[in-house]
Amino acid sequence: MNIVEVKKISDCDHLNLFSIRYKDRLNHEKSWVFASRLAKPCVMEDKPVFPDAVVIVPFHRDKERLVIIKEFRVPLGGYQYGFPAGLVDGGESVEQAGKRELKEETGFDLVKTIKISPPVYSSSGMTDETISMLYAECSGEISLKDNEDSEDIEVLLISRDDAARLLKTSHTKFDVKSWIVLSNFADHGII
Repeated sequence: MNIVEVKKISDCDHLNLFSIRYKDRLNHEKSWVFASRLAKPCVMEDKPVFPDAVVIVPFHRDKERLVIIKEFRVPLGGYQYGFPAGLVDGGESVEQAGKRELKEETGFDLVKTIKISPPVYSSSGMTDETISMLYAECSGEISLKDNEDSEDIEVLLISRDDAARLLKTSHTKFDVKSWIVLSNFADHGII
C-alpha cells in the first residue's frame, strides 16, 4: 500500500474532508474520502498521536450510579446514548479536557481519575479522529447551565439493572464506545 496524494476538499472549522489516492497491494490506483479534525491528517504526518477528543466514563461517588447522557446528534437526526465528551483544546491535557467537559455537559465535578486510555481511533474507515477514554469518579448535582446552544443533553444516573434494560430497548441509538462500556457494566457491575 502506498499513498500517492492527499487533497483537502472542504474548509470547515472542526472537521474537514480529504480525498486520498493510493496504490493497493497489487499496485492498482484507488481513491478514498475521509474526515479529519487535523490540519494535516495522520496519513500526512509521521509523529506521535495526541487525542483530538476525550470521552469521560463517570461514576457518581455519592449516588453510586454510572453517568450517561442522552444527546441530540445532528448526523443521526435524533438522540443517542453516550458519555460526556468533547474536543481537547490546545495546551490541555486529556484530564483537564475531561474535567472541563464533564462540568460543562453534566454539572458534575471530576474528583478522581481512575484510568486514561491511549489515543484510540473512533472509526478508522471514515476518519483519523482519535479519542482517549477517561474513567473517573465524580460528585455534585446535575446542571445544564454550561451547555452550549447547540447541545441538547439529558443527564442520566443509571444502575447496573438500568443499563441492562436500556441495552435491550429496541431502536435505541448508542455510540459504540458507550455500548461496550454499558454492556460490561450491565454484565459485571464494573466500568
